[in-house]
Amino acid sequence: MYSLYYCPGTASMVVHLALLEIGAAHELKLVDVEKNQQKDPDYLRLNPNGVVPTLVIDNRPYLESAALLMLLAERHPQAGLAPAAGTVERDLWRQWIIFISGSLQSAFRAWFYPAELGIAEHSEASKAALQKRIAAIWDQLDLHLSKNGPYLLGETFSGADLQLTMLMRWSRNMPRPATQWPALNKLAQLIIARPSWQKMVEIEGLETWPKTST
Repeated sequence: MYSLYYCPGTASMVVHLALLEIGAAHELKLVDVEKNQQKDPDYLRLNPNGVVPTLVIDNRPYLESAALLMLLAERHPQAGLAPAAGTVERDLWRQWIIFISGSLQSAFRAWFYPAELGIAEHSEASKAALQKRIAAIWDQLDLHLSKNGPYLLGETFSGADLQLTMLMRWSRNMPRPATQWPALNKLAQLIIARPSWQKMVEIEGLETWPKTST
């Protein structure tokens, strides 16, 4: 059985979604980041980075949401979270996951946690710069999806689409949320219709998103 240390709506979401897509037996262990539980000594022994998610497999902790998504996809190929090994599609799948994690998720982390940049809160200039950076990535992704979609890998769903949709949800309270880009919104509608997404929302107690198609 897998044990997922998670907090609703955070980067653990994509791992939770992957487990639900797979149908693998798992238990959820809540780490309340609003109470700073990710910094508790017991949790830091599992994850010295002091973040979620952590996935425990056979008493060994594994870290980093993108790495965990790839790990689960590779352990459960029948779930269709990744294209077949040895194919060009598999290479592109891996490339998308790393791009989304390294470019987009890192930008959101800077947006949500300015203290990690050594500042108490964002100035108007730094907020504007981050918004511009994130919008440029949405532009790039929307262009790709409009030409090659509806999924990142064309007609075929993969775990990379779960990862991207999680981050699209993170943008919901920004001045220009991701769903204002047409092809991104189309992808979001496809993913939120999946049973795994609906079950995850129910379990994690999240609000409906997006509230309406935009």
